[in-house]
Amino acid sequence: MKVVVTGGAGFIGAHLTRALLAAGAEVVVLDDLSTGAVANLAGLPVRLVVGSITDRATVEQACLGADSIVHLAARPSVERSLLDPMATHAVNATGTLTVLDVAQRDETHVVVVSSSSVYGAGGTLPRVEASPCRPRSPYAASKLAAEGYALGYRAGFGLPVLAVRLFNVFGPYQSMGHAYAAVIPAFIEAALAGRSLTVHGDGHQTRDFTYVSGVAGLLCDAALRRLSHPDPVNIAFGTQTELLTVVRELERIFGRALPVRHDEPRSGDVRDSQAATATMRALFPDADGVDLATALEATVAWYTERGLTPTHSVPAARSADTAHPADSSRSAHPAETADTEPPGSDSR
Repeated sequence: MKVVVTGGAGFIGAHLTRALLAAGAEVVVLDDLSTGAVANLAGLPVRLVVGSITDRATVEQACLGADSIVHLAARPSVERSLLDPMATHAVNATGTLTVLDVAQRDETHVVVVSSSSVYGAGGTLPRVEASPCRPRSPYAASKLAAEGYALGYRAGFGLPVLAVRLFNVFGPYQSMGHAYAAVIPAFIEAALAGRSLTVHGDGHQTRDFTYVSGVAGLLCDAALRRLSHPDPVNIAFGTQTELLTVVRELERIFGRALPVRHDEPRSGDVRDSQAATATMRALFPDADGVDLATALEATVAWYTERGLTPTHSVPAARSADTAHPADSSRSAHPAETADTEPPGSDSR
């Protein structure tokens, strides 16, 4: 079975690619490497197409003969979308439409990866998929538009599509050391560097933190089974953890107190987030998450083993089979095929 992973050189994509290969799939990765890295695919027998999801010819080249596409590529970050809404829309909405339209030509199955940020603020917890969506940022609005296109292609063309909403995914390969880093790698980076951990707000805001291995496993299963559903599906395990609880767990792991600096809440952030899991468990009856303490221990170990402090990053490598379309170096947007940073994960 041939599976294309857009954004496959990024955080979640690196895990998904390994899960697909372990299941015996042939994997093609489409990524512009603006936030992903060839090093994340080092030693893996994948074909890497470097280019933008907004370029139809590149998408057609990557997806030729595919049985399924897992569409992770996005322009991430709530904060970033507030600075440049048009660029966020171009990638997350129009880019998704391009992927779906290419898939429709060959009746290729598509998993469209969306975000819990589409729910916005207010309402009751846990978030049920039928809850009203009130996006609080251009990022959230663009992901809701992507979902709408996916389900519209399912209803209008009969395209086999699954739209999933991710909640605060974290783990190895997640980027750190930049302005838009998600909260857990930002905390770990600060702890490794001996700096204060920055919390935006009082720290009692809650998130449904989800370890990346479980997410990658479910996305892999969905692609291999060509799973389709008429409505969006939450992918999380229904937990609700305060940011200050994460700080305390990291203090236990590091074996020392970690100073915290509180800043003002950020525009577009959601106060609380938690997934309802009934639909996911019906579609994936064997789904099982990893407890927060174990997942944080594994994540900290991965960063520290690689010396990933603010002055170090994963070294570049080019051992993947790489195809460079003629226009791949002239991407119109610098993060067009960046791997998805899950929704509220950049709230802290």
